Amino acid sequence: MIHVRYEGRSYDVREQDLALGNRASDRQILETLARFYEFDFSKLQHYVVDRRPSGTVIVRPEAVYG
Repeated sequence: MIHVRYEGRSYDVREQDLALGNRASDRQILETLARFYEFDFSKLQHYVVDRRPSGTVIVRPEAVYG
């Protein structure tokens, strides 16, 4: 499962629905999500792809602290 946080909204999609394998790079995931959801890819360039031990992938904006 891929969980996406984009502009204040949440989206969930299965890797199979995107034709992504387990070894997809962060960039491949972001590019595929941008096409699938018709997001502007340039807005995803500063997003983080967080792979959880459970197998879930979380795509979210980069957190800035301080």
